[in-house]
Amino acid sequence: MQTETDKPCGKREARKQDRQQAILAIAQRSFLEHGYAGTSMSAIAAELGGSKATLWRYFRSKEALFEAVVDEATSAYRRQVADLLRPSSDVRATVLAFARGFLTKIVSREACQLHRLVAAEAGRSPEVGAIFARVPQRTRQLLADFFTGAMAAGQLRRGDPLAAAQVLTYLCMGLQQRILWGGPDATAAEVEAEAHNATEIFLRAYAPE
Repeated sequence: MQTETDKPCGKREARKQDRQQAILAIAQRSFLEHGYAGTSMSAIAAELGGSKATLWRYFRSKEALFEAVVDEATSAYRRQVADLLRPSSDVRATVLAFARGFLTKIVSREACQLHRLVAAEAGRSPEVGAIFARVPQRTRQLLADFFTGAMAAGQLRRGDPLAAAQVLTYLCMGLQQRILWGGPDATAAEVEAEAHNATEIFLRAYAPE
């Protein structure tokens, strides 16, 4: 049962979370519009309506704030992937569902904007590239864990699960490369066709011996 002393703490925590979400929303917009180097903690604090000291209570540096923005932008997708990649008797269906979801994510406008930002900034701000590199690493690790089980069950040929995860994700990246180089957005039909193509190539390469 909630006591009177619990209620203020709950309200404070809710206000803190709301404030943090507001910071992340402003920061994401600023990073995408102005780049990493062109975004300042002072400008974010001014738009938020507070001081830099207040902002620093939530994020100790611009690097930490950028990392939080990237994590916020990808956390829901990671949960979906983790839920999808459960042990299954139908590996083909699981691989296809992953490829379809992965493709849909990486060709989205938000993902392409973030990718362009990182590509433009990584040379002069290596920390930006290091932070962004963790996103595909986490996805590949989830996929590798699934492949470990599938290989042990004889559903896929044995090999390095992490290398297999890298193969599948790379097979899915053609449409994104086209968009990043100025090509038209991918259609739903193209995403579906590419997902099937990547799945077929991968399963032929990793068919049980």
